[in-house]
Amino acid sequence: MTGSDLVMYEEEFLKIEEELQKLRRQANAKVVFLVDKNGQLIASAGETRDIDTTSLASLTAGNIAATGGIARLLGEREFTILFHEGEKDNIHISLIGQRVILVVIFDHRSSLGLVRLRVKKATESLSNIFDDISRKVEKERGEGKLEESIFAEITDEDIDNLFR
Repeated sequence: MTGSDLVMYEEEFLKIEEELQKLRRQANAKVVFLVDKNGQLIASAGETRDIDTTSLASLTAGNIAATGGIARLLGEREFTILFHEGEKDNIHISLIGQRVILVVIFDHRSSLGLVRLRVKKATESLSNIFDDISRKVEKERGEGKLEESIFAEITDEDIDNLFR
């Protein structure tokens, strides 16, 4: 997977959903999201009916991008874990393998320590799943089964010309 290309296969998607459900249960979290770095929701588990998932995914990606800027100013490559504490809910955000963002929302029924422990284990499993996806993509590209994105050849200049 290069850049922002994310190819998802049904088998791996089901594994991701299963891992998110497991993490939600084991961390006693309200909801767990998996978001790509462009802000697109990949999968979720838990109590999502009262949450604007599209906005949450987008804002989370923006949060990671902004924090990345802060990290570079401080001489760090990136901060891979963020935590925000609220009056009722808390949010734990972690970057997985420079590819996707794992978001865990929890309340008083859980603790930061438990969430961090469970996220660490889930991160290993999710990284393995995304490694499997990358291998499949490379194999299919090598066999000519997977076409490059139709948007890959569009340049910024093409977009500028379109809106002139």
